[in-house]
Amino acid sequence: MRAEVVGVGTEILLGQIANTNARWISERLAEVGVDVLHHQAVGDNLERIVDALRLAASRADAVIATGGLGPTQDDLTRPALAAAAGVPLVRRPEIEDLLRERFRARGREMPASNLSQADVPDGGRYIRPERGTAPGLVVTLGAATVYALPGVPSEMREMMEGTVLPELAARAGPASLVSRTLRCYGLPESRIAELLEDLYLGSTNPTVAYLAGGGEVHVRLTGKAASGEEAAALLEPLERLVRDRLGDHVYGTGEESLEVVVGRLLAERGLTIACAESLTGGGLGERITAVPGASAYFLGSAVTYSAEAKRSLLGVSPGTLEAAGPVSRECAAEMASGARRLFGSDVAVALTGTAGPEPHDGAEPGSVWAAIEADGLAHQHGFRWPFDRDLIRRFAEQAGLDLVRRHLLGLPLPG
Repeated sequence: MRAEVVGVGTEILLGQIANTNARWISERLAEVGVDVLHHQAVGDNLERIVDALRLAASRADAVIATGGLGPTQDDLTRPALAAAAGVPLVRRPEIEDLLRERFRARGREMPASNLSQADVPDGGRYIRPERGTAPGLVVTLGAATVYALPGVPSEMREMMEGTVLPELAARAGPASLVSRTLRCYGLPESRIAELLEDLYLGSTNPTVAYLAGGGEVHVRLTGKAASGEEAAALLEPLERLVRDRLGDHVYGTGEESLEVVVGRLLAERGLTIACAESLTGGGLGERITAVPGASAYFLGSAVTYSAEAKRSLLGVSPGTLEAAGPVSRECAAEMASGARRLFGSDVAVALTGTAGPEPHDGAEPGSVWAAIEADGLAHQHGFRWPFDRDLIRRFAEQAGLDLVRRHLLGLPLPG
């Protein structure tokens, strides 16, 4: 089965809200073996909503539209759906009774505008709301079934789980999509695509896809079969191939971030960690402490933004600050050493650099040094990423966490 998701609301197009409904719907449809081929977003305009619904119905077996079912003048999905089907709206007395009872139970008088929510396109059916006042609508449009659902996430999910997903699962038959995401650090997306090109081009089930962002690349493997177990089994040999080719650049799976992986490794080994941060301003410590249970291994972070703070708190020597500068291999090494001494940790990681947009302390924007110190180890890694200020800070955090991961696993450290 092919499906399309249509988000109705000018607020989506203005960027005032993220269309999280579309993501959730796509995830749930994949679980029952329904392929989502397109997403649309359309503003609160009757003609454009009609066009969007007709286009979706022309290329999908099922259309799920969210939003525009309220009682106000800009809620136009109901009349648009009737217009797309070429039928009138018919007021359903049982919905009107339901609405009046909902308001009566809340001790409120129902505005007359809410009566429009009792209108259903002739020949269509409705989905009774359990939470809100907006019924869902189900209308046949050409060869497609259109489900119009409320835009409020809790109300939409209620109708998806109670009505839409069971119906579509029955129509699709026994089928399931299973995806597995491998999270990678240290290789650009283009290099990963080169290493996996034959797998990407040569496999239609399961499939390979890439997503870069936040200083890492996600490789998504997706298999389709009659059951979730069979689909997962399809992924096993492909995952082995991908891991073999990407090697130790694969650091985790699914929702596992670098800080989660590093935290688990520290906890398993009974080790503690401390940080010294300059350009990240405490961001690395924040990420580490966002992981539940971090108190078992995280001792603290010294945020030393100025040269004087580096000297007085971490013991970075005046000679290093004057000669090599605050953004240097030498300074990063002394910051890590100072943090380990200050907190008494087993492992310390330090980050220094300049996020820009202007050069600072003799360093070009995007220059970063990360350092790690532990028993028998003192290592530094430098790089430059001369782009967005927030990305530079994110990349610095990723580099520091990956140094710790590699050290704990006994993997080679980048130069």
